[in-house]
Amino acid sequence: MLQTNGNAKVKSISVIIPVYNEKDNVRELYTELKEVLSYNYAELIFIDDGSSDGTDAVLRELKQNDDNVHVIKFNRHLGKSEALSSGFKYASGDYVITMDGDLQDDPKEIPDFLNEIEKGNDMVVGWKFIRKDPITKRIPSKIFNRLTAFLTGVKIHDFNCCFKIYKKEVVKNLRIYGELHRYIPALAYWKGYNVGEMKINHRPRKHGKTKYGAMRLVTGFLDLITIKFIMSYAKRPFHLFGFAGLSLTGIGFISGVYLLYAKYVLNELIGGRPLLFLTMLLVFLGIQLFSIGIIGEILISKNGTD
Repeated sequence: MLQTNGNAKVKSISVIIPVYNEKDNVRELYTELKEVLSYNYAELIFIDDGSSDGTDAVLRELKQNDDNVHVIKFNRHLGKSEALSSGFKYASGDYVITMDGDLQDDPKEIPDFLNEIEKGNDMVVGWKFIRKDPITKRIPSKIFNRLTAFLTGVKIHDFNCCFKIYKKEVVKNLRIYGELHRYIPALAYWKGYNVGEMKINHRPRKHGKTKYGAMRLVTGFLDLITIKFIMSYAKRPFHLFGFAGLSLTGIGFISGVYLLYAKYVLNELIGGRPLLFLTMLLVFLGIQLFSIGIIGEILISKNGTD
């Protein structure tokens, strides 16, 4: 395994590979990884995400012939976030590498990843500088990457690239679910870890079909809103709910003053006016949001002192 000098401690490595219907790719990927890694210090963790094409049979064979191969099998397709989360829990290496199982990630990049993380980063993200994917996949990805970098403040180019390396403590402190695997660098940055990136060789798909679909655009945008909320307000909910509550209450107060003016100065009837009900609704909603913000702050303060 890579050593920076003669006295450097040899690091153990866990390679996590989520696969979904990649029967024609996993054996070749295993062979390439074996050529790169010293198996005295590396474990391969394949997560079979409910494959239905016979991928599980190939993985079982690899496991039988190599004690350093581990297989986690899902009975149904749960998605990459669940697969990575399971791999993170299982991994025992000092460094954890994640990569796709479609052969587009080049295992020969692993030594460079190890060199990069030794420079002081807590995780390093691969940047598919020359991406070998259809334009229908590249353009939406570029838009989302720029938008994500702008909203999160994490200045990297390829958030969703699965080819990454982490220090062990990072993956053990990450909780991902749904489709949040796309924003792991932002979550790690929010937790205070240093996030770096490096250019990698991206290869065209040889076998099988891409799992990319149009629905990912919608879910990706919704998840980006979730990430923005977590990073901006998870530790200070009163800044969000308090501002919204004060705004609604303020609007309600102004409309209430106008109604009083209409009743006592203009001698108008206000009992059946829709504005009266809207005023009451705005005030009640404002008070509720304000209260939610206070309760959130109390809960965060309590959890922080327990």
